[in-house]
Amino acid sequence: MRSALWCMLTAATMLAAGCKTKQPESETKPAETAKTETPASAPAPAPAPVESKPATAPEAKTTTPAPAAKPGNLLKPETLKEKAPEKYEVKFKTTRGEFTLQVTRAWAPLGADRFYNLVKAHFYDDTSFFRVVPGFVAQFGISGKPAVSAAWKHTEIPDDPVLQSNKRGYITFATAGPGTRTTQLFISLKDNAFLDAQGFSPFGSVEGKGMNVVEMLYEGYGNDGGPAQDKIESQGTPYVKKGWPKLDYIVSASIVEPTAAPAPASKKVQ
Repeated sequence: MRSALWCMLTAATMLAAGCKTKQPESETKPAETAKTETPASAPAPAPAPVESKPATAPEAKTTTPAPAAKPGNLLKPETLKEKAPEKYEVKFKTTRGEFTLQVTRAWAPLGADRFYNLVKAHFYDDTSFFRVVPGFVAQFGISGKPAVSAAWKHTEIPDDPVLQSNKRGYITFATAGPGTRTTQLFISLKDNAFLDAQGFSPFGSVEGKGMNVVEMLYEGYGNDGGPAQDKIESQGTPYVKKGWPKLDYIVSASIVEPTAAPAPASKKVQ
């Protein structure tokens, strides 16, 4: 009996001790930080590809010269700011024939400079005379390439004082108001002196019989029947040719290089 009772007491004591050691610890949580919603961390980007080459003895380093700068880039108007000569000529080849413009920089220096740079960069090649109003003006100067039109969209130059009248055969920048000259031009088909007071400043004129060609430009669409200027800018030459197939075009416009004066004949003692 005593032996059995002793065993029971011993077992109870051991059970109590075992229960104390298995008591769960207090549950603690890390303090929460402010939550910022971000995507899971993206894997680090792979390094830029490097062309692997077999190991070789180092060669003497040679520097390749940068390509020569072009005279100007039509997509970067800031590269086309050369000062024009005091006088220069521009030859137009059109679908009606050829004519030449004589430009005098002193008449409108800023306009003459802008025109000079545009012609040198061939801006006017393959562009249409999109507005020819009988007895008034022949207007042109929107690029047939939308990217070029976009590049020149906000390249206004300040106005020049009006020093010459808008006579027949004179060339002038078109505007949408003061300080808005960019690339568009017009040639007066008659004396348009009333334009002088509106700030239109001519900078050159058609030479000789060139007006015979200008006056043959197709005028059938008149003042309001031609293509929309904003759509020429956004859609280019295909838009014009599809809707107004009779319009005439500038095939090319280029600066006429001055011819060198012949050397004087050498004098000989007879």
